[in-house]
Amino acid sequence: DYIRNLSEVAMEPEELQLESEAVLKSIEAQHGLLTERARGIFSFSYLVFQEYFTARKIVASHNLQALEQALTGLVSHITDPHWREIFLLTAAMLRSADGLVQLMKQHIDALVAQDPYLQEFLTWASQKSLTTPSPPKVASTRAFYLALARHPHIASHFTLACTLDQGMLLDAVLDNLLLECAIDRSQDFAYAHACGDALSNILSIVLDAGLHKSLQQLQEQLPNPNQNQEKFQVWWHAHSSAWIEQLKMTIVNYRNINHHWQFSQQQQQVLQRYYDANQLLLDCLNSNCEVTSAIRQEIEATLLLPQKELEDREWQ
Repeated sequence: DYIRNLSEVAMEPEELQLESEAVLKSIEAQHGLLTERARGIFSFSYLVFQEYFTARKIVASHNLQALEQALTGLVSHITDPHWREIFLLTAAMLRSADGLVQLMKQHIDALVAQDPYLQEFLTWASQKSLTTPSPPKVASTRAFYLALARHPHIASHFTLACTLDQGMLLDAVLDNLLLECAIDRSQDFAYAHACGDALSNILSIVLDAGLHKSLQQLQEQLPNPNQNQEKFQVWWHAHSSAWIEQLKMTIVNYRNINHHWQFSQQQQQVLQRYYDANQLLLDCLNSNCEVTSAIRQEIEATLLLPQKELEDREWQ
């Protein structure tokens, strides 16, 4: 089309085709911007060009209705990692990214809205976050407990991040204690001894009198490994299963953690897409995009909330 309009003299289709191919080959050979992936199929040699021009096309929509349609089309790809950079570029190019981030938030919440079990999971995390005294951001506490429940095998990785909040730190170390007690080698004396030592350390940071008393009673059931290793090992082989079950029930009752969430493979995949999409939304908010403070605060306050709480906030 561009070459056809360069000359006042009309070109024959065959001649136009040859000229176009020559220009295309020249761009490919001399500038490296385009490359022929397959016969007759060209693409940008660097993905960033394609991402930039896609974002630019969206932002350059000729009117408000067209822009809304373009943003809706973009948000439909929110769970596709190939579109991540386009979201970030579009958010940065828009004069106001309020509409985009609101659309993203609505689409993200809809990912888990129709699954009662996932809604129950989010409700548990929300309730758990409210028991944390004056957290800097409640949403960050929800994120912590959702991650802890899904990935208990890396609970120890959360400890450093929780040092400013004793409740979250306690939950992390209690969860890690259960992990240590329940691993395959738990019948080994060294691991049994480690559980006893870990429980002693945990008692030093427990403030709740009821939880402290229950954990202390569990500790008192353990024979002293320093006095008679053989006696300790005999007791552990005979009673460890019941003792660990008592420990689990105590932690569930007092701290409301270590529930056995049984997610199907499909639910696991939905949760992963949900987490990744929330991370993308936060990345957009933390980029150099223009978002009003009211919209930013509302989105941050409602991250990872179950549908009922979102609807309650709307009514309020």
